[in-house]
Amino acid sequence: MTGHAPVPLARLDEQLRDLTAFYLELHRDPELSGAERRTADRFAGRLESVGYATTRGIGGHGVAGVLRNGDGPTVLLRAELDALPVRETTGLPYAADGEAAHACGHDLHLAAAAGTAELLARTPQAWRGTLVVAGQPAEETLEGARAMLADGLYRRCGRPDDVLAQHAAPLPAGMVAHGYGPMTAGSLTLRVVVHGRGGHAGAPHLAVDPVVTAAHVVTRLQTVVAREVAPADQVAVTVGSFRAGERANVIPDRAELALTVRAVSGTSLARAAAAVERIVRAECAAAACPREPEVVRLSESPVTHPDPALTSALREAHTAEFGAERVAMWPPSLATEDFALFGDAGAEVHGEPGIRLGYWMVGTVGPAAWSRAPGSTAAEKLAALPANHAPDFAPDVRTALPSAVRALTAAALTRLARP
Repeated sequence: MTGHAPVPLARLDEQLRDLTAFYLELHRDPELSGAERRTADRFAGRLESVGYATTRGIGGHGVAGVLRNGDGPTVLLRAELDALPVRETTGLPYAADGEAAHACGHDLHLAAAAGTAELLARTPQAWRGTLVVAGQPAEETLEGARAMLADGLYRRCGRPDDVLAQHAAPLPAGMVAHGYGPMTAGSLTLRVVVHGRGGHAGAPHLAVDPVVTAAHVVTRLQTVVAREVAPADQVAVTVGSFRAGERANVIPDRAELALTVRAVSGTSLARAAAAVERIVRAECAAAACPREPEVVRLSESPVTHPDPALTSALREAHTAEFGAERVAMWPPSLATEDFALFGDAGAEVHGEPGIRLGYWMVGTVGPAAWSRAPGSTAAEKLAALPANHAPDFAPDVRTALPSAVRALTAAALTRLARP
C-alpha cells in the first residue's frame, strides 16, 4: 500500500480472518444461476449484521442493502451471486464438491463487496451519502441484471449516481486494470431448430436430412467473421451445441443448434446477428426443408463501456492505493456480461438515464503461481494460467481477497462525498 491508507482501509486487517471464512463458505457451496437462495441469504445476513436496510428477493434471489449516511451522492456496488455448471478441479481443501463451481470469481466479488460494506459501515466519519450494495443473481445466464432492474431495484433503493463493479481476472493479485473503451462485449445467444423430414438411413432420397443441413449451417457460419466483418472489428460466432437424432440408422426430423454472437460494438453485433439468421434461412431453403427454421433469441447483453471521466477518477484512486506499477490497461474483451444494463443501456428497463458506470479488473493470481507459470512475459504467463470459467480457476484468497476489498473500497470512497 502506498502513502496513507484511507480511514476505512486502516481497519481491513481486523476483519480479514472473518471475511476469509465467509469467502471459503461461498466457495464450498456454489449455486447455479436462478437458484442462489443460500448464497443470497448469506450475503444479506452480512449486510444486515452491520446495519444495512436489506431487501431480498429482487428479480429472483437478488439482494440489496442500503446504508444512508447524510447528504451526498448515491453509489451502488454490484457483485454477483451465481456459479457455473462446472466441476471444480483445483484440488483446494475448500473446493466445491459437485457439478457447480465458482469458476468465474463471483465468490471473490461477493466477499470483497461484503468487506467494503462492513468497512464503510464502521467508519461513517470518512464519507457522506448513500451506499447501496447489491448481490445480483443469474449473471452467467445474462438474466439477473434485467430482472432486478425490472423488479424496481432503483425504485426500492434510490437512483444511483454511479454504479461500480470489479471482475476477477488472471492478473497478479494486487493489480487492477482499467479500459477507456469497451471492457466486455455485447452478445446474443440463439437457439436454431432445423426441420427436416425423417426417414430410413437406407433411403435418404425419401427424406430431408436436417443433420446435413445443420452441418452446412455450422460451416457457413464461419464465414460471418471471415468475410462479413471488418478485419479491425472484434467479433466471434460460436456454435456451442449441436443435437440431432438418436440412432445411426434413422434420419431424424430435426436438428438443434445453440450459438452465441459476440462483438465489442453494437453495430457489429447487429450486423453479425443478421448474417447468422440469413445463413440459417438460406441453407434451409437450399435443402428444401419442409418448414421454416426456428430462430429464437434466448438472451442478449449490451457492450460494457464504462464512463471515461469516472474511469479516470477510479484509476487515479487505484494508483494512489496500489502504486502506478500495479495499475494496468485492459484491452477490449469478447467476454460478456450484463452489467451495462445498470447504466444507459438499461434505461428502457429502469427509466433512469445518466447513471455512470465504473468497471475494472482485479488480479487473482498469487505470487507463487505467477512465478511458476511458464513464459518470460506477462502475456505468456497469462496464456498459461487458468482463465475464468476453467475448472481449475480459483483466486489465491490470501492475496486476492484483501486486494479486491482495497480496490472496491478506494473506488467507493472516490465517489462518496467527503465529510
